[in-house]
Amino acid sequence: MLAEITRSANTAFSRVLSRRLSRPINAASAKTVATSYRQIQQQSLRTTNLDMPLYETVAKGAKNSSNYSLYFKNNCGNVISPMHDIPLFANKEKTVYNMVVEVPRWTNAKMEISLKTPMNPIKQDIKKGKLRYVANCFPHKGYIWNYGAMPQTWENPSHIEPSTGCKGDNDPIDVIEIGYRVAKRGDVMQVKVLGTIALIDEGETDWKIIAIDVNDPLASKVNDVSDVDQYFPGLLRATVEWFKIYKIPDGKPENQFAFNGDAKSAEFATSIIAETHKFWQSLINQTNVATPAIACQNLTNANSEYVVGKDVAAKFLNDAPDGGEVEEVVDTVDTWHFIHLK
Repeated sequence: MLAEITRSANTAFSRVLSRRLSRPINAASAKTVATSYRQIQQQSLRTTNLDMPLYETVAKGAKNSSNYSLYFKNNCGNVISPMHDIPLFANKEKTVYNMVVEVPRWTNAKMEISLKTPMNPIKQDIKKGKLRYVANCFPHKGYIWNYGAMPQTWENPSHIEPSTGCKGDNDPIDVIEIGYRVAKRGDVMQVKVLGTIALIDEGETDWKIIAIDVNDPLASKVNDVSDVDQYFPGLLRATVEWFKIYKIPDGKPENQFAFNGDAKSAEFATSIIAETHKFWQSLINQTNVATPAIACQNLTNANSEYVVGKDVAAKFLNDAPDGGEVEEVVDTVDTWHFIHLK
């Protein structure tokens, strides 16, 4: 790709240069033109590279089918794992985090990074043989934030979290992004961590990191959960209610929370993220971890026994099934459920 950009830049600037050279010039001015040409070309390449997205997605299989999978590629065109190859941190100072968007705000399809599929594409969860959708619990419509996961994290199911007394849920740590923009599935957002709540889901600790897109207009004003109450009044309360009731329409009891549902600080949240990152490191390197049912194939972790070549990674994408039996999205997905909590 860089070669193509270079050729394109060369062509464009060669035309500019040829027009300049068609006029008589002396040796000194020729040197100036050549220097200017190199400076402009280098600046153009730097600007182009800055504008290039770091990641892109490739869909396989028919939408609304069990075959649908959303794979990830880096900006070199290599297939990567969003769980294992996208770095946790988005900057050298380790103050900005990457977030992989699985579910855009106001949508219902329960999409998630697939732990069992090599290279971990995003797939729709299946329940009782059917594609899964979350219910609309009045007054909420679908997910009320952009929802996703932090790469290179893992909530270890063999570890009992002291602050909650429950084991991890065997997933990457979840993130709710509260900014104004409705993201797209597969977006890799750069976010600031503001805090966390601890859902206890069927006896497992299921952290929900509260974060905001660093490009959001309010990002510079919010730094902790107290700021969320100030600039997003009612959102924390609505978030706890959403997680408490969203499974009730499926016949399950309301979810419980550690800390009485209170959100913990950004400092506490970053310590939890650091812990889950260490668990991921032990997972990907298979040190002192019982063999999990998680696909660990990756492209970039040199110390991992599961590292694969780019051709092998590409084959996982090429071999992923196309087509698939499309399920009709029934209108009951849009039903509002009115929940009465005891």
